[in-house]
Amino acid sequence: MTYLEVMILIVSGLLVGFINTLAGGGSIISLSVLMFLGLPANIANGTNRIAIFIQNIAAVGSFKQQKVLDHKKGFWLAIPATIGSVIGAWIASDINEEIIEKAIAVVMLIMMFVILYKPQRWLKGKEELQVKKVGPWQMVLFFFIGIYGGFLHMGVGYALLAGIVLGAGYDLVKANAIKVLIILVWSPVILIVFILNDQVNYLYGIILSIGNVVGALIASRLAVKQGAGFVRWVIIAVILLTAAHVFGFVDITSFFASIKK
Repeated sequence: MTYLEVMILIVSGLLVGFINTLAGGGSIISLSVLMFLGLPANIANGTNRIAIFIQNIAAVGSFKQQKVLDHKKGFWLAIPATIGSVIGAWIASDINEEIIEKAIAVVMLIMMFVILYKPQRWLKGKEELQVKKVGPWQMVLFFFIGIYGGFLHMGVGYALLAGIVLGAGYDLVKANAIKVLIILVWSPVILIVFILNDQVNYLYGIILSIGNVVGALIASRLAVKQGAGFVRWVIIAVILLTAAHVFGFVDITSFFASIKK
């Protein structure tokens, strides 16, 4: 591994950690980088889980320190999501990733219009929903979100945010805190599945994690300091960029390929 490759991994990890903590979809960057550094798609997918796991340890710790994390609700939602994530990880090699990516891009665009059309639903929490216990429909919803998260992870943050904001009544800042807690709970389980299938490059994953942690710490503090309005606009910007890539208007993978050359 060259010094240039190390720097590319760290810098891209910083961007991924920042984007994933504030919104979601950052894995489009890390997966592109890992594949263009020579890893096959399935090993890039597994290797990325190391950085995701370590990134969310940092993010959860930061949100907890700033007293915006609801542990109890987060752990209840994490149970069905983690069960689903194991299923998603096991079937990861059997589904056409291109179809899944386009489907999630459509969902992300729909979510963007919802955020723009009724912004108050995302900026202000609903106390009456927050105090309610997790219901059966929420368990089913987060189970299916977990399946996608186990399969690819890219874009799963948007599905989690939608479920936590619209279904559990939290604003975007507190929803982000719960989101990273859920991902932290399922990440080691998913990582074990990829390890058992020999689909993890530990060196690349650890180096990528350095940037992810820094990005996650910066993002978690900005989220609390700037508030839900700031998080909302970051989400919109990332959705537009991700959708542009998926539908071929912007080629992020070619950009990283050109850097490598």
